Order: sequence, then structure tokens, then C-alpha cells
Amino acid sequence: MAGPAFRAAAVRVRTPATSANLGPGFDAFGLSLGLYDDVVVRVADSGLHVDIAGEGAETLPRDETHLLVRSLRTAFELLGGQPRGLEVVCANRIPHGRGLGSSSAAICAGIVAARAVTIGGDVRLDDAALLELATEIEGHPDNVAACLLGGFTVAWMDGGAARAIRMKPADSIVPVVFVPGSPVLTETARGLLPRTVPHVDAAVNAGRAALLVEALTRRPELLLPATEDRLHQDYRTPAMPQSVALVNRLRADGVPAVVSGAGPTVLALVEDGAADKVARLAGEGWAANRLSLDAAGTSVLPLGS
Repeated sequence: MAGPAFRAAAVRVRTPATSANLGPGFDAFGLSLGLYDDVVVRVADSGLHVDIAGEGAETLPRDETHLLVRSLRTAFELLGGQPRGLEVVCANRIPHGRGLGSSSAAICAGIVAARAVTIGGDVRLDDAALLELATEIEGHPDNVAACLLGGFTVAWMDGGAARAIRMKPADSIVPVVFVPGSPVLTETARGLLPRTVPHVDAAVNAGRAALLVEALTRRPELLLPATEDRLHQDYRTPAMPQSVALVNRLRADGVPAVVSGAGPTVLALVEDGAADKVARLAGEGWAANRLSLDAAGTSVLPLGS
């Protein structure tokens, strides 16, 4: 295969925040949220320049170790070769280490930008290959599937290959996120999970996960029972006791609430008329934000929009 040619113009990619698991859908379910990172990538004559504004501006690296740059490089290898130089500008709005898919957003931005800036990139790296590549970099498909596709996604591994389907959430559902001030490492939260769980708990989760598909897409009145979890949230309490306590308090008040991904953010899925009231329930120490549901997933946008 001949080496790739690159566009002279910069490309802009927008990636949404995501929430994985959604209670019972552990490592499978994802939801795309209306909170976005933007990245602009341009092929340069030489070198690497990375500029970061917003979330992570004080802490993220500005060299080849940046996750977005690593994702760009990995995608360029599959596309046939590296450009001579790169200029990358990031505008980050998704909180880091909070269970809202910031790493998936960086990965998806990198691989989609690499494809967009490569002439013929969509032929060399199709949508199925994008999901495979994002999963390979991230290590699991739940967040990256929702980030790439938008909407409500179910992702799984089939013979080592990542697969996902997208469904449209009910229009009346409004996500409310409660973001704490301190992060929790995904590795820490995952390390608390047991190797085995009681059969009865697995059976309950299987039923609730099936119910959640119906509740999210057609019958939001079922969201409270449909978001019950017995596989991961309680086990993670030592890493995020305040998050689990908030989930339990909201659920006791009839609010469908879950730990978002590996936490510590709490996600409530409520109907439109109750969203503002629910956003006021968290108390001190939480930044409550009413969001929209994202339908587009990762998008290549005009530079001026």
C-alpha cells in the first residue's frame, strides 16, 4: 500500500462525554452525553505542537505521551504512515478521572482526526475498524462505542472483535450529572471488584439490564427498577463512599441514579419536568449539571462552527 497523502487544511473533531454501565449494564452499556471536547489537528512540516485549554490544561503532557497524540499515531500507522509534523489544539470540557469518558473522548478524537486529515482515510479505516481500534487502545468497548456512535449503545466482544449497536433513547429523558471535586482512578475502582459474585446477583442484573433497554428507549417510567445494580457499585464503595451514598439517597427518593462508569460522578436519568428539581438534591461538594442526550457521537465539524 502506498503511503498516505494528507490534507493541507486543519480538521476539527468534537467528542461527547459518555457514561458507561448505567447500573446493571456492566462493561456493556454506554450513553452519549451533551458535554464535549473539541480538538483541531493540522499536518505540519515538522515536529509536534500540542496546546491544551480547559480540563487538564495544568496537568496533561504536551508531547508524544498525550493519549490523544498516541491515538493519532496509532491510527496513522494503520492508515499507512506518519505525517511529517502535527499541530494539535485541544479545548477540553469533560472532567478527567470522574467516570465521564474523558479518555475515550481523547482516543476517539485522535483516531477520527487521523482518518479525517488523511486523503481517502474513510476507505482505509472504516467505521467498524474505528471501533476496533478505539477498543484496542482503551481496553474495553463500552465508553468508546457510545463516544463514536452517540445515543444509547450496547457493546460486546465477539471472538476478540469489538461490536456495538446503537439505539435512540426516549426524548423525555434528561441526564443530570453530579460531579465531585476529586477524581478516582479507574484502576482503583476496578481493583475492588470480586472475581466471583453470587448467582442470584448475576441473575438480578441480567434481568435489570434487559429491562433497562426497554426503559431507556420506550418506557422511562421503568428506569428506577431498571437501573438496579448488584455487580459493581456496592463493591466500589471504599473508593467512593460519598458517591454510593448519594446514589442510595437519590434512589430512596425515587430518582433513577447510578455511578457513572467507574465513578465517582453520579448520573441520574430523569424525565424533563423533574430535572431541575433533582439537580438541587446533591448538596455541598457536588457540581450538578443538567445535560442533553447526544445523538451524533464523534463528529467532524467545520472549523468556524
